[in-house]
Amino acid sequence: MFDLIQEIYATIRRNKLRTALTGFAVAWGIYMIIVLLGAGNGLINGVTNNMGDFLANSMSVFGGTTSKPYNGLKEGRDITLDDGDIGTTRQRFSENVETVGAEIQQAGATITMGDNYVSSSLCGVYPNEATINKLHMLAGRFINDIDLEQQRKVLVISDEQAKELIAGDGTALVGKVVKVDDFAFRVVGVMKRDGSTMGTDAYTSFTTLRTMYGRGNKADRILFSFRGLTSEQANTEFETQYKAAINRNHGASPDDEEAVWVWNRFTQNLQMNMGMSMIRLALWIIGIFTLLSGVVGVSNIMLISVKERTREFGIRKAIGAKPASILRLIVVESVIITTFFGYVGMLLGIATTQYMDATLGHEVTDLGFAKITTFLNPTVGIDVCVEATLLMVVAGTIAGLFPAIRAARTRPIEALRAE
Repeated sequence: MFDLIQEIYATIRRNKLRTALTGFAVAWGIYMIIVLLGAGNGLINGVTNNMGDFLANSMSVFGGTTSKPYNGLKEGRDITLDDGDIGTTRQRFSENVETVGAEIQQAGATITMGDNYVSSSLCGVYPNEATINKLHMLAGRFINDIDLEQQRKVLVISDEQAKELIAGDGTALVGKVVKVDDFAFRVVGVMKRDGSTMGTDAYTSFTTLRTMYGRGNKADRILFSFRGLTSEQANTEFETQYKAAINRNHGASPDDEEAVWVWNRFTQNLQMNMGMSMIRLALWIIGIFTLLSGVVGVSNIMLISVKERTREFGIRKAIGAKPASILRLIVVESVIITTFFGYVGMLLGIATTQYMDATLGHEVTDLGFAKITTFLNPTVGIDVCVEATLLMVVAGTIAGLFPAIRAARTRPIEALRAE
């Protein structure tokens, strides 16, 4: 075996350019598939991270504008959600609906503490807001059911807002009294700002805000979590029935798609996951074709190698070399070249993905109304890297096998005549 390795090493030294070209094809194939998969994973992880800010099995409902006349009423009427719609959601669809809440907004509120103040939108909510929008509390608590029942003047603000109102640790604001316009509120919680427009909101009880600003029985939107809707078809059927019920509450046609808008996070996730799967498939297809180009390169180089050494093989067979020894010589050479350069390509690919992770993998894009992560953790698991490398080694071995068989079958007299 040692003699075989020495012989292969001598052959490689005599044909440096040919070996380098073969190695480059192999290394490039491995490198490109790792980098492509890493970049694709970075994009997918970024999108998934942004989607993770909401509870997947939840819906938000907004009032719209009627698009068709119904029961003598003209189209173009604005629909405003109210307590009747909240009751319909809770009672008629109780089989699927878990928690029900609503939101009401009051823009342009000023929160003051001493000489410090911050402008904010005041958002009246139900307790399920924290679960559905995945709000992260740093100190204190969120709005609870007692706040709703007693219309308490309690406030939950973001950490950035708290730092504007009090020096040092913003969480120390919990338990203190601040003024919201002309009303005194007690801060009961400080949450982490999520980077979106919701990070500029201060939260209070839905009933408190609605009473303070005389909003009657109205709601800006309804939020609820659901269960039992596990397919896109089931969600579509539920949305159709739900919209029809809310439309009837407002004298709109049951099949009017514009009267009420439903944002379904579950179907959105399904669509996004399908899109991500297509991206992954496309990247794998591109990567596999890149690997195939490396395999073709190995095969071509080995064919050239066999052709150049035909006379040498003829002499070997003439002095008693067996076809198996020639076959083993070519195959082992192919395996060594493919394995070595495949390993080099794998290391370079991993290094590149780590560099992307260090430079681009933690950047946040500020859109003005929200901050999003577009590229996150663009790396590939070591198992995928090893599998891709082994695939190239096996494919390279097979590519070298065919010219090896051809060389082993060549008769000595024919080989000696070759130029």
